[in-house]
Amino acid sequence: MSEPAAYDVVISGASLAGSAAAVLLARRGVRVALVERRSDPQAYKVLCTHSITACAYPVLEELGLIAELEKAGAVRNKARSYTRWGWIEAKAAPGGPELPYGYNVRRSTLDPMIRALAERTEGVDLLLGHQVTGVVEEGGRVVGVRVSAAGSERELRARLVVGADGKDSAVAKFAGVPAEKYENTRFGYLAHFRGLPLRDGIAHAWFLEPDMAYAFPNDDGVTVVAVMPDKKRLPRFREDPQGSFDAFVRELPDAPELDSAEQISKLIGTLDYPLHSRKPTAPGLAFIGDAALTGDPLWGVGCGWALQSAQWLAEAVGPAAAGQEDLGKALARYARRHSRRLRPHQALAVDFAKARPFNPMERLIFSAAARDAALARHMHLFASRLIGPLRFLNPWVVAKASLVNLRHGQRGRRGQTGLG
Repeated sequence: MSEPAAYDVVISGASLAGSAAAVLLARRGVRVALVERRSDPQAYKVLCTHSITACAYPVLEELGLIAELEKAGAVRNKARSYTRWGWIEAKAAPGGPELPYGYNVRRSTLDPMIRALAERTEGVDLLLGHQVTGVVEEGGRVVGVRVSAAGSERELRARLVVGADGKDSAVAKFAGVPAEKYENTRFGYLAHFRGLPLRDGIAHAWFLEPDMAYAFPNDDGVTVVAVMPDKKRLPRFREDPQGSFDAFVRELPDAPELDSAEQISKLIGTLDYPLHSRKPTAPGLAFIGDAALTGDPLWGVGCGWALQSAQWLAEAVGPAAAGQEDLGKALARYARRHSRRLRPHQALAVDFAKARPFNPMERLIFSAAARDAALARHMHLFASRLIGPLRFLNPWVVAKASLVNLRHGQRGRRGQTGLG
């Protein structure tokens, strides 16, 4: 084994979370080793919703990627959602500001873009083709990792090791940090299409209770179509995945016209995708992105949370990673922020992953949002993860939704009796 290399931070995983964290830490004067097991700089995550929710826009802005994303054809993510009460579509209030947005962009475009940014950032060493084979521990804390590349192994020492290596994190496994798992009783298939028209050119989602589907327009005229049915449908899909996928999409209300489009990817599926969560820190160790927490893919939040957690970590530990503050206190700040911001969202996702119909509160809010523009905008803020569950379901919103539905019912009764 060669001599150990000393860094301030070693990050395992050069996808969204890892590359973003490397850039943001290096800009704070931190020397970073960004370790990636894949050797291809163009590598990207295949199974993804390809959506960056509006909550992550400030991170993209800080990274300086907005103009590059726009130039690459990333699509600002407006959407409408089908419910049994009708379509919900958030629109800006008359005379009001534009609604917050993120981007729909394929990972084949996004991942190489953000990895290239990390590579050209001063203070970042991008180590492609390096497999983490273990962690180095001293005095009860992690002080580095062992990596293997080109048939040789060496140690990378650092004040902080960051696991940005996905839900099945090797760093977590080697450090003995377990994950809690929550059952997801839906499965999913997606495919990419070219030339698939969508009404108004915006994303569509279908809440079919319990089944789900969506169609997201992306860069270069490509639309990602996904179906996420209850696992009760799984035997039929296993018999004929492509035929079952096509039939499911064609039966959607106001279905996109698959016959007019070209499918340009194979059918990509996941038959079992449980939700995970880990403690976001341990002594000398932090987790970001899916390594810390995964949401249900149907909500399209993974990319946004990966970027946000990278930013929160950099803000919390930047000075400590450079040796200017206490690292333990900095990690505690990150852990509190991560848990406060994401755990409530994940708790709702875990419950909805049971593939159940809407509960009474969801019926109240979704039905009212299909009937009222202000509530549709409120739902947009929540779906964009710009507000948490407590603000989403605050007493004013519940009262407003109740009033909207009451008035709707009264109009319906007047119409049935012929009253003006």
